[in-house]
Amino acid sequence: MSGRGRRAVPPPPDHHVEPPLAPDGLVVTVVNKAGYKKEYDFADLPVPERIQRSLAALFAAQSRRWTSHGTAKFNWQKLLVFTRFLSQLESPPNDLDELSAATLKRWRTTHVSTNTGKATLRAVHALLKQDPRLASGPVADELARRIPTVKPSKRSYEEAERGRVLLAAQRQFRSAWLRIRENTCLLENWRADGLVKGSREWRLGKVLDQLSRTADVPRTVLPSGTTTVTNHRLLGGRNPEKTWSRLFLTRMELTALAVLLTDRFAWNLSIYDRMPTPTTVPSAGETASVTYQVQVEKRRAGGGRWFSTENITDFGADSPGRLITQALEATAHGRALAARLVPGTDLLMVARMHRHGVHQDMDRPRPVGLLTFGVSQDDATYWAEIHRLAGSPFQRTRRTTVTREGRPLQHTQGTHQSVYVLPDERVQVTSQGVFEAGALEALKQAQAVVFAGHVTNAPDPAHQETATADCEDETTSPWPAPEGGCGANFLLCLACRNAHVHPGHHPRLAHLHQQLQSLQSVLPEHAWRERWCDHLLRLEDLRDKVGAAAWNVALAKVDDNDRALVQLLVQGELAP
Repeated sequence: MSGRGRRAVPPPPDHHVEPPLAPDGLVVTVVNKAGYKKEYDFADLPVPERIQRSLAALFAAQSRRWTSHGTAKFNWQKLLVFTRFLSQLESPPNDLDELSAATLKRWRTTHVSTNTGKATLRAVHALLKQDPRLASGPVADELARRIPTVKPSKRSYEEAERGRVLLAAQRQFRSAWLRIRENTCLLENWRADGLVKGSREWRLGKVLDQLSRTADVPRTVLPSGTTTVTNHRLLGGRNPEKTWSRLFLTRMELTALAVLLTDRFAWNLSIYDRMPTPTTVPSAGETASVTYQVQVEKRRAGGGRWFSTENITDFGADSPGRLITQALEATAHGRALAARLVPGTDLLMVARMHRHGVHQDMDRPRPVGLLTFGVSQDDATYWAEIHRLAGSPFQRTRRTTVTREGRPLQHTQGTHQSVYVLPDERVQVTSQGVFEAGALEALKQAQAVVFAGHVTNAPDPAHQETATADCEDETTSPWPAPEGGCGANFLLCLACRNAHVHPGHHPRLAHLHQQLQSLQSVLPEHAWRERWCDHLLRLEDLRDKVGAAAWNVALAKVDDNDRALVQLLVQGELAP
């Protein structure tokens, strides 16, 4: 069985896979997951033919693992940078076996200081390591050197920045959704014969019916050969909002929807190209809400882990699922038309193009007529430009959502910490208060388990003796009793600023320290920590203040009175 639950079917007997490297040894053909081909001619590289052939062979061998033209293009561009570097050397090598360690050191120094350079080094070195001629020696050692990790350059949005992005997206998408909803109601009334025949609304309904079936309104061909909108007075104009976008989203409106989805769910931009239409799942005991099951594709997760599902519920205006409901309504006509034109097509993110265009990115779904699917990087960049934003909003919006949620979303815990949280400048700034509070809390806890009194050389007659120390003033105790005086257990005397310990106390306290250590080995961990741990830590802090040598000498001076008092303290039978 395949990873998707379908039975594997063997290929026909005459099936064979064309090798990626052409017979001339210079052209490599890369086939993406959809089966489309793209050729790379290594004769175009500015290096001698022998190096061209060597690089083409390595590129072809590595391309067998690639599933997208984007990966091939990325590696081709890095090879182009490398060959340009070689062509500018005083004595360019004729083949890869003539590469020297000095040349690779110079190559590394040129690129290792930037993120783009690190990516270039990593791609080129991975390719060169496959050549058996470079598997040993100084060149192999240079290729094996660790390349520093690329530092994430993206920063999550400040709240004001995020507000501007969301406001632009909400205004654009909501306007489109209301427009499509209004025209859909009119079309449904026309199809149900609920309009007066011949009225303006009836004639609009007839135009909308053709629009839903063809993705365009009726047009008239002029004598000059150009076309014009036939019913432009009825429709109120010739612009898209008055004509074909009455039932279809534009590419920029679809991009605005994607921005809102990313802010809500932290989905990657590439997910929208192939996201199937969400299905509804039963909601136990619920009649006023609907739960959608959304399939999310994560290609970087590795084979067998590409797909996951998320259940998202629409239970009101501010619920996460309400945006899914609106997305389904806004794309309903586009999805229905795409399914009629190409049966089996069932993608959520569909928009109507202004005109037929040339499909160049074969990694993305091909258009169906005038309908296009997903959001390209060019769409994202152009959307940001028209809204006067600094660059595509998707990576920063995703980063903002992940850091705001504070948990992994479509990625591992390690990626969450190393890529999204720790390097993010805004997180670092906002975390300073948390770190400060944590440090103060740690200091407070540390101070709570140290000896808080005074170490003296002799007793003071004005002080009152207790079981563990001499008390300077019980009326100012941190633990006052309701009837006056000190209400603390005698073990807490060591945590009080009024306590004074002199050499006469050392034998008893050293013996108490010894007994508490014995208790630790026999009591359950939770009971030990709750009852005795802090007292032992204070005694150890006092021992450090007194000195280990004096402490050990005091142990030899323990008498029966000290043992009796310590036993009562440990048994909890001494009242303050």
